[in-house]
Amino acid sequence: MRVAVPHRWPVDRAEAEAIQDRLRPRVRVEPDDAPPPRPRLVAGLDVAYAKDDERLAAAVVVLDAATLEVVESVTTVGRAAFPYVPGLFAFRELPTLVTALERLTVTPDLLVCDGQGVAHPRRFGLACHLGVLTDLPSIGVAKQSLVGDHADPAPQRGAWSPVRDAGEVVGRALRTQTGVKPVYVSVGHRVSLAAATDLTLRLAPAYRLPETTRHADRLSREALRAALGTPA
Repeated sequence: MRVAVPHRWPVDRAEAEAIQDRLRPRVRVEPDDAPPPRPRLVAGLDVAYAKDDERLAAAVVVLDAATLEVVESVTTVGRAAFPYVPGLFAFRELPTLVTALERLTVTPDLLVCDGQGVAHPRRFGLACHLGVLTDLPSIGVAKQSLVGDHADPAPQRGAWSPVRDAGEVVGRALRTQTGVKPVYVSVGHRVSLAAATDLTLRLAPAYRLPETTRHADRLSREALRAALGTPA
């Protein structure tokens, strides 16, 4: 697939924030009563980092949305492209993720990112950025909350509570399995928060994390180990 990147990769904080400011108005958050997307192919994206240097490995795994079987997977090894700056973390891994996406021979109907969408200090997390670059529906499903406050959702699978930041609902704390810690769901692009919640539950039938994330996490770690020459 092709990914149109309308900017150069930034070299400093000011440039990175300017890119976010320029692209943020392109994010489309659908209302909860909008018809939900019905993806046939769903892509999970994740990145593994080396502990002692700037190398990283990105993985994109495309699943059949109905069966959750793997249709295609690609990995790419690179280096962190930006220093760690709160709110700008996506720029560390975006170039390598874009390279991986461009190596796909199929085009997914939905991107599921291991990170944030609008539940982000600048309302433009990784899922938003990738959604805008590809113009594909995208959601963020994060392991931890980045901004805002929320009540603890009820213990059963499917329970959720809104995540609010500065008076705005930016996501949901969602219980994907009964009795386990919630994940944090937010809109990336071209989807509603209600649809993002339902899709996350569909993609997580047995474990806390969606199958998209589980596959991409494993493959990115394997690719990094191979690049570093470390044993499994």
